[in-house]
Amino acid sequence: MRLQTIQIIAGLAAAVAFVLAFMAAGAALVSGLFMFAGLAAIGWLAYSLIKGVLRRDPKSEPPARA
Repeated sequence: MRLQTIQIIAGLAAAVAFVLAFMAAGAALVSGLFMFAGLAAIGWLAYSLIKGVLRRDPKSEPPARA
């Protein structure tokens, strides 16, 4: 059975589509990892700020203004 031109073009288009799909999946995975890293950094920052506010001595005087 001899392949026709349209079949060869369709096969090449399918190969390109699979390559693009794998690239998009990889980009989504990397993007998701960076998103979780950013969320973790924001969570740690909020936790440390809240912890610092709760540990403050209630009898301490605020800093003097210039």
